[in-house]
Amino acid sequence: MESGKKETLTVETTVQKPGEKVWECWTNPKHITQWSNASDDWHVPNAENDLRAGGNFLTRMEAKDGSFGFDFSGVYDEVRQNEFISYTLNDERKVEISFISQENDTKVVETFEAENTNSIEMQRAGWQAILDNFKKYCETNAEG
Repeated sequence: MESGKKETLTVETTVQKPGEKVWECWTNPKHITQWSNASDDWHVPNAENDLRAGGNFLTRMEAKDGSFGFDFSGVYDEVRQNEFISYTLNDERKVEISFISQENDTKVVETFEAENTNSIEMQRAGWQAILDNFKKYCETNAEG
């Protein structure tokens, strides 16, 4: 067990959709499989989501060429519908996501503990790319 506090990073975006629609796109597996990748050469063939405190989630992320893949998974610590999600990843890192309604838009702020394998810059860029992909998907493909 390593000691010391992990570095915390934050990424954010504002989605031009109301909070309920943003929440639906973020939490429904049929939507998660459409946006949860950092680049076009990756995809999400499967997502599972038991959205409640103590519930598990799993998002399978894979390179489209089959060269690499991994499970992004963990357990929810707290869920407040349309407002807030916190969870613990299987590697014990903590993540918090706030959904802040702003008239017809929703600000999404995601804070996560960094891991020790990749650089801070690479992690921030990767998480931001996924969040940017989420914004694009939610604004262009989701009804409402």
